[in-house]
Amino acid sequence: MSDRHEHSHPHHHRHKLRHRLSHLLTPHSHETADKVDSALESSARGMRALWVSLAVLGVTALAQALVVAVSGSVALLGDTVHNTADALTAIPLGIAFVLGRRAATRRFTYGYGRAEDLAGLVIVLTIAASAAFAGWTAIDRLLDPRPVQHVPAVAVAALVGFAGNEWVARYRIRVGRAIGSAALVADGLHARTDGFTSLAVLLGAGGSALGWQLADPIVGLAITAAIALVLRDAAREVFRRVMDAVDPALVDRAERALTEVPGVCGVGELRLRWIGHRLRAEVAVVVDGDATVREAHRIAVDAEHALLHAVPRLTAALVHADPEPAPGEADPHLALAHHTAA
Repeated sequence: MSDRHEHSHPHHHRHKLRHRLSHLLTPHSHETADKVDSALESSARGMRALWVSLAVLGVTALAQALVVAVSGSVALLGDTVHNTADALTAIPLGIAFVLGRRAATRRFTYGYGRAEDLAGLVIVLTIAASAAFAGWTAIDRLLDPRPVQHVPAVAVAALVGFAGNEWVARYRIRVGRAIGSAALVADGLHARTDGFTSLAVLLGAGGSALGWQLADPIVGLAITAAIALVLRDAAREVFRRVMDAVDPALVDRAERALTEVPGVCGVGELRLRWIGHRLRAEVAVVVDGDATVREAHRIAVDAEHALLHAVPRLTAALVHADPEPAPGEADPHLALAHHTAA
């Protein structure tokens, strides 16, 4: 390394010492096997959350369906359909988690994590179908009002629906945030909304108890509107994930981590993308133009190491080292310009 390089970065030795000490004192491993084990564990936790919530919501929906059969409440029917649809979303998500465990191949070089995005599309279509069915049933009953039977049973079924959905919502959101699955978090928020629609059914039962026959179909329409709002939010989240959107705060966090790596003079293009519930990064860092190939490679490895520690659920980063520009020197990427021109 030249004397000029030593004097141009006098703080690098202090940073490098602190960088090495911090990793000696912090247990960590980024071997390929550890990454695979972490990915498998996160998928296993997601699967447990799905099957447990499927069982809870399945029992809830079954209890509500029995009350619908004897009461004729379309508000409760809409809530039951919504709860059933919410429970069934565990199936495409479960398939996605299983596929996500498969190793990358020469055809699917990034693996099968994108299956979660496809599961998200299925969930959106399922929510849309439940909204259409609930709305059609409510309008039919509004045009042809009929009294609701066994109002106390409808009220109890509504409370059961609220309790089941709120428990599932808390469980899915907690696990989804822990493993970084946006689809599972969104499904948890969906379940929470279902719980509030169950409370709306309780209001409809109260109106029916007072002799107002239109209370039940009107609440059914309100539930349809609530499902439509959930549909909008779910579609937005799925669209963002399909379009490779990430939280800008993650990009800021990654940039800060890179600037603290000894030998990194600047950060160029930085890209993050979700593949399932795991992140990948691609970044160009600027290094001293007089650095050797080995030195530039060491800096790139340190940069990847820093990213893996700084960015949650990041499993891999491709780091490209660019030489610091010198006066009068041509752009080293000039040969690529005609390939990137619009």
